[in-house]
Amino acid sequence: MDDSHLNDEDLVEDGLILSEDDILQVIEPGDDQPVDEEMDDVGDDQSDVEDDPSFNYNEAVVAGSSRDDAVSCFKNHKGAVFSARLCPGGDLAVTGGEDDKGFVWKTADCSVLFECTGHKDSVTCTGFSHDGKYVATGDMSGLVQVWKVSSGERVWSYECTDLEWLLWHTNSAILLAGTSDGLGWMWKIPSNDFKCFQGLGVRNICGVLFPDGRRACFGYESGRIAIWDLKTATTTFECKVHSSALTCVAAHHDNNLLLTSSEDCTAQLVSTHSRKIVHRFEPGPVGEKNTVETVGFCNSMPLAATGSLNGTMATWDIPTQQLRHKCEHPEGVVKIHWCQSSPLLYTACLDGIVRLWDARNGNTVCSLEGHSNQLLDLDVTSNDTTVVTACEDRTARIFLHHMPS
Repeated sequence: MDDSHLNDEDLVEDGLILSEDDILQVIEPGDDQPVDEEMDDVGDDQSDVEDDPSFNYNEAVVAGSSRDDAVSCFKNHKGAVFSARLCPGGDLAVTGGEDDKGFVWKTADCSVLFECTGHKDSVTCTGFSHDGKYVATGDMSGLVQVWKVSSGERVWSYECTDLEWLLWHTNSAILLAGTSDGLGWMWKIPSNDFKCFQGLGVRNICGVLFPDGRRACFGYESGRIAIWDLKTATTTFECKVHSSALTCVAAHHDNNLLLTSSEDCTAQLVSTHSRKIVHRFEPGPVGEKNTVETVGFCNSMPLAATGSLNGTMATWDIPTQQLRHKCEHPEGVVKIHWCQSSPLLYTACLDGIVRLWDARNGNTVCSLEGHSNQLLDLDVTSNDTTVVTACEDRTARIFLHHMPS
């Protein structure tokens, strides 16, 4: 969306830009916030995974859950499955795992379309391009590869430093990535054209593309964020928003707000319009197990959600910055996904269960079971009905759910 077509008065009326009367507290960005000098090192090293012939998938499912709601279960990985994504139509999935392998497979019967070979470390990042023409796989060592879906041919590869995150542009064959040395990358696929975004000297942990397609926000280990102009590769806004490393960043669909989460157990609502921190959300008591791991904006109502490792998924009213509901899980929430056309959202939990929640009343709509270990990733098709999960139990599962009217 082009910002020149947005009228500030219209956005204020819709509750998408906050007026002075709406803001309960303004936190000036700066370096005066206390910073934890000693943060736990996040280990990136993965031990070699050997094929364990004694592992029985059926027994594991029985041990972990009394039912299996999945319509199909992909079992080709020999270690934990770290990443799972669906193609735009939902008929194909790509997964990456601890076994240094990536697979593209059919969601209907789990038959392998092709294997993404050549990786040197755990494949932690995967994804399809916006049109489903290409699929990307990236491993922890920094090897990124792109494959043509129709033929399984590798059409592009690049080696950078340790990979932190990877995502496709929403309407172009362009990949964005962040690496452990703090750099950001933008590659035009399948050409050799690229741009490098200079880092802040610390890990570039997370990133998000603005819906306008012209800017991206990177989140860093230092607690800072930077908004980058993709055309000029220059920053348009930078500030410190957390006292510890960021874990996730989300952009509002009208380009005016960011929501960030951190190991400091908070989430921050940041206005890109006023360039100020609007509000600090504190979903629970500060503690090691209460890292806010995942955040997101609702597309159909002025709501936001946070997911924490203490098991709390909280929904928040954006105009008033007030807590709306707390939805408790038995274990940590590692990923949330808002539905495209309704105030419903999926959560992926470390107890191995996917839950669908109604943000209007905080009630559970349904749960999707079948895994026997911790969920590590979740993706949902644009019609909100097909779900793929990645799990520590070495499997990826496909769930189908008919959305309530």
